[in-house]
Amino acid sequence: MKTTDTTAEGVAGDGPELTKTTDVPEPAAPVRRTGKSEGGVLNVFSHGVLVIWAILVVLPLLWAVMSSFKTDKAIFTTPWSLPDSLQLDNWSRAWNEARMSDYFFNTILVVGGSLIGTLLLGSMAAYVLARFEFPGNRFIYFLFIGGMSFPVILALVPLFYVLQNMSMLNTLHGLILVYIAYSLPFTVFFLTAFFRTLPTSVAEAAFMDGASHTRTFFQVMLPMAKPGLISVGIFNFLGQWNQYLLPTVLNTDPDRKVLSQGLVQLAVSQGYKGDYSGLFAGLVMAMLPVLAAYIIFQRQVVAGLTAGALK
Repeated sequence: MKTTDTTAEGVAGDGPELTKTTDVPEPAAPVRRTGKSEGGVLNVFSHGVLVIWAILVVLPLLWAVMSSFKTDKAIFTTPWSLPDSLQLDNWSRAWNEARMSDYFFNTILVVGGSLIGTLLLGSMAAYVLARFEFPGNRFIYFLFIGGMSFPVILALVPLFYVLQNMSMLNTLHGLILVYIAYSLPFTVFFLTAFFRTLPTSVAEAAFMDGASHTRTFFQVMLPMAKPGLISVGIFNFLGQWNQYLLPTVLNTDPDRKVLSQGLVQLAVSQGYKGDYSGLFAGLVMAMLPVLAAYIIFQRQVVAGLTAGALK
């Protein structure tokens, strides 16, 4: 704001009038200090939701672990108390008598073989779709995207007859091929976006040094895509380890059942008796590999999910 002060020097008419201008500061607008308070309320709310979610996830796991070391009577009479003594025979009974060892070994073979095949084929297809332009590139990519939206339950009957005609019904290698086909769409979708974020200068330098496309892929680009491979590998591992519908329809041989089928077999084989302590022991056995894999590779999973955004 400006104010004008007019003064006359000397006698009127003897000299010009001098105009003096002074600046008067305007009153400052009130400052609203709501950022910290709003941020504090949001942090408290988000942390509260996370705490509730953690309780909902952790409590059932702890209850299952505690129940695996109790007797059947203690499971029903004192379900939330700690076991008076560790009933280790529950684990040995589930491992030996309920044949959980055989189911565990079959699951390791099926999931391990399908993971290797899925990551190998998915990374090769994703690399070509992400790095090379050719007629039909986008069409093939959208075919994989469409495979993600196709419900597997609609393919059970055709899969059954296809495996039967190929003499691979009730076999572990037939189940491995089905798992690979089931996991490929998401793997290609995930890795295609990841390969697009990798720098092209490294691949060009390898080509300048005389490396072939195969050598560039396996020795240069694939090691750079390690975070993405670990992330999509963990997701596929979780889905394939917990898969129940596909092996139930395509694998009915008692000697080739996987762990999810073994848990159901353990639950229904006792009839009216019910071996609940052995069932909880088998359930914990099935959970341990999944928990161990996530605990070991949790940093790589986060790095793989955020790598595209950071680059």
